Amino acid sequence: MKKLPVFLITLISMSIFSCSKNNKEETMISTISKEEFGKLPDGQKADLYTLTNANGMTVNITNYGGIVTKITAPDEKGEWADVVLGFDSLAPYLAGHPFFGALVGRYGNRIGKGKFKLNGTEYSLAINNGPNALHGGKKGFDKVIWKATEINKDSIVGLELEYVSKDMEEGYPGNLTVKVTYTLDNENALSINYNATTDKPTVVNLTNHSYFNLTGLKRDILDHEVSIASDSIVPVDATLIPTGELRAVEGTPFDLRKPTAVKAGIDKIEDEQIKNGGGYDHCWVIKRSEPGLVLFATVKDPESGRFMEVYTTEPAVQFYTGNFLDGSLKGKNATYSKRFGFCLETEHYPDSPNQPGFPSTVLNPGETYNTTTKYKFSAK
Repeated sequence: MKKLPVFLITLISMSIFSCSKNNKEETMISTISKEEFGKLPDGQKADLYTLTNANGMTVNITNYGGIVTKITAPDEKGEWADVVLGFDSLAPYLAGHPFFGALVGRYGNRIGKGKFKLNGTEYSLAINNGPNALHGGKKGFDKVIWKATEINKDSIVGLELEYVSKDMEEGYPGNLTVKVTYTLDNENALSINYNATTDKPTVVNLTNHSYFNLTGLKRDILDHEVSIASDSIVPVDATLIPTGELRAVEGTPFDLRKPTAVKAGIDKIEDEQIKNGGGYDHCWVIKRSEPGLVLFATVKDPESGRFMEVYTTEPAVQFYTGNFLDGSLKGKNATYSKRFGFCLETEHYPDSPNQPGFPSTVLNPGETYNTTTKYKFSAK
């Protein structure tokens, strides 16, 4: 048999490699899929949606509570791992949990004593956090089935969730029509857009309550390096209700204007605010020079190199470090002990309906509530 010239063998090999590479690139497309996640006690079915971008990043979201159950992110070696706390099945979510990955509403964060006045009328809410109302009540937006619509266009995959909160549901006035859209792009960014309208004056403060752990759920988050572009926080009393003032972060454990390890200030209980929160559980006022989407926070796990950037249109963020996790819950091959996860809940200030000096959270008929937050993942 006659042998082929070396140059011809090389040419054929390069051609095969090129075709293989092109075919691989062609198969790397963004996709969305759906599977059954379980059933509620009343028989309603919950579905689980998997969003995958062209890089292989995946985000899982269930239409039960709009909960984000999984987000994968790359480390400096290019290896992907899950970076949010949660469960692999519906049952643990139904059994009760501290808002892992939840879509929170009608009002995220606390309202003092579960009461507020609007246009001369006092409204009473469920008391579900000490003497206060927290995260929308006993059956907030995190505990209902949302109508889901899949999105797959222009290299972006997503999920639009819609829910109509009836007048006086959990004590809040007005029929509130809410649309929340999760989208995943090929820059490894998960964006969340919140949109709402009402037929009566009401208050609205929507957020997502994902607990992140950039180690890939291997250990606590105390070594994470966090930066928040903020000159001031909203100080709180012993029940975590704002005092009504703003306090400068300079010279305090709350100065995170430069990347700082969580462990550096979290246990300085000589600071009254650290003592009141049991660590970080406070609202930082975001420093911005103009309206719109702004980068306000970064987080890095120095060991894996995983890096997260957070952008928002909101005026503030609640930075929470899992102070109330106690090891009683286990999910996804990890026990969720104290400070095993952190939250960056973009929002308006807590208790705004009772604080006339705070930015308003009132939504009137004819107005549209519209905010966006983006979480972007990389390695450095």
